[in-house]
Amino acid sequence: MTDQAVDTDGARLSQGVTVGDRFLGRTRELKELRADIERAGLDTLSGRKAPRARVLLIAGRPGSGRTALGEELVRQVADRYPDGVLRARLSETDGTRVPVERSARELLDALAAPAPAGAAEDDLVEALRAALAGRRILLLLDDAVDAEQVDALLPDSPDCLVVAVSEGPLTGISDVRPCTLGGLDTKSAVELLSRSTGSVRITVDPRAAEALAEQCQGQPAALVLAGGWLAARPKAAVADLARQLHADPDNGTAGTAVSRVLHLVHAELPAPAARILRLLSLAPAGLVDPHTASALAGCSVGSARSTLDDFVSVGLLHPAGASLPQYEVPCCLHPLLRGLAETHERPGELQLARARMLERTVRLLQSCRAITETDSPQARERLLGTPRSLRFATPRDAADWLRARRPALLASARLAVADGTLDTLARRLMSQLVRAMVAHFGTQAAASDLYGIHHLVLDVAERRELPREKAAALLNLGDLDARSGRTADALARYRAALDAGRAANDPYATGRAMESVGGAHLELGDFDRAADWFGRALAERLAREERADAARLYGRIAAAHTYVGRYGEALRNWRAAIAGYRKSGDVAAQARALSELARVQEYAGRPEESLRTCREAVEWARRAEDTRLQAALHLRLADTFERLGDPASAALHRETAERMLQEEAEASQASGIGLEQGGDACEIRGVPAEG
Repeated sequence: MTDQAVDTDGARLSQGVTVGDRFLGRTRELKELRADIERAGLDTLSGRKAPRARVLLIAGRPGSGRTALGEELVRQVADRYPDGVLRARLSETDGTRVPVERSARELLDALAAPAPAGAAEDDLVEALRAALAGRRILLLLDDAVDAEQVDALLPDSPDCLVVAVSEGPLTGISDVRPCTLGGLDTKSAVELLSRSTGSVRITVDPRAAEALAEQCQGQPAALVLAGGWLAARPKAAVADLARQLHADPDNGTAGTAVSRVLHLVHAELPAPAARILRLLSLAPAGLVDPHTASALAGCSVGSARSTLDDFVSVGLLHPAGASLPQYEVPCCLHPLLRGLAETHERPGELQLARARMLERTVRLLQSCRAITETDSPQARERLLGTPRSLRFATPRDAADWLRARRPALLASARLAVADGTLDTLARRLMSQLVRAMVAHFGTQAAASDLYGIHHLVLDVAERRELPREKAAALLNLGDLDARSGRTADALARYRAALDAGRAANDPYATGRAMESVGGAHLELGDFDRAADWFGRALAERLAREERADAARLYGRIAAAHTYVGRYGEALRNWRAAIAGYRKSGDVAAQARALSELARVQEYAGRPEESLRTCREAVEWARRAEDTRLQAALHLRLADTFERLGDPASAALHRETAERMLQEEAEASQASGIGLEQGGDACEIRGVPAEG
């Protein structure tokens, strides 16, 4: 979180400020904010109660303790909102505005509400408001850049409360009175200093402590840094620091209290530690771990972690994770550290530090994915060749790391692409990030993140004129659009991917795009075009003697013909598919294709042929050890016998199917694997279900 400090024991200390369980100062501001909650909150035009959530605004400069005050207010009134507290940060650590789309998606994820990958901003905002409807929720929007961000996320419910934290007023949102923060009162400021320095040095020279608090303008961030400087120098008097700040009040900076103290702290650090501190301004999303610091500075991981822990003890960093060593650069320090880096480091050194950080991230992602490939000798060999410091002990450790570092990893990808000079590293990073996320979370769970990554890949491919990578990115985006129900958008992506594949002379991308165009037409109900495009893709596969893919395409052509009732064409193509699967030795696929052939034969009014084919399919399903398919086929046989007037045979097949499903359910429960219920197990996508 922003605007927080850390005591010398490493426990988090809010800059509002909390000492132990007690919040220091801001009594008047808290009273005003709580009174604001109780106000009637009338619509300025109608004179009636506003139809949307009340907004409380806490305004203050970075380092003023504005976030800590918001958190304290949330703590005091949270029990009034039984549906919970949601938090969203609306700007990056460098002050860049976070898109509303990303904020809305994060809030929907926190509510466990559906947020389709690639959904438009308006759709996500509407989904968020729908998810919040009828709930009493407290929403903390931190570091808001403008009123539009806050307005877009406002719940349409007067029973919700929004606490917005910003540097200035949010003009455009009605009925908002800002609570503007200045410095802490002298008593609270001195008490904050004593938390770091101990009470003795404050007691022996209270006037010097008051003078130091005045030098820091009562700003919590400056006071915490000053306290950290004193804590690191047990023999220094409070008056010593006050004199140093008074002697050089600007320190070559714009003269803010935080910048003056930070420049003093930086100047007195050992050179290696000072360099690490400056380079932390390059940490993506302001999140840094020992590996990131090690790569940035070119030092060992152990040395980097020791330095980061030292920074925590003096308030330069905040702990940002309990399970993994991860730290956060305070937002109020980020622009100051960036200025120090630009002053003390040559541009080439900064670029080299970025490159080292991205290279380290790529290697960690490779290791993160490799540990999931336990059946691959090549993956095991690569893993053994990885330095021990880059390995994960177990797949669970790797997944925990990936989950904890997710914001920083996504920010790394965005920053690498925006840089424009590190495209090769950016491409490698995104490739490994996609593979690691799919390996640990699955395509469906990671779909939203994958959509953003593929967009970044597309940006680089277009900038560098890489048609093969452009085709791959468009195909991936099209697949995600199709899964989210945006079939028309997917079709446009697939057509663009086909053009890129042809430009790259890439037969795989071309054939894949053709098949995908056909699949999109199938979903849109244009079955003739679907069959035509599947036929084009089939010609590509046959030309390269790719029998398994050709067999699959015969089945897709058959599905398109089945939809429009061209059963003769459908039967011919299913037989071709079966022949292809037989030649390639895919027993399971052959069984499924036989089951679909039997279905179409029944549609065509050939029940006797359907019975023979269905029995053959049962035998192949038995060889493939596909119990679900066998059971589904027995149920189909039962339905067919009933239509033929043979209830005894129908009952026999139905009993067989029920017994097989019951045995599989018991076996699955015994092994702890859930059995998916419902639906015809032998139904292939694109083929109409029976009845």
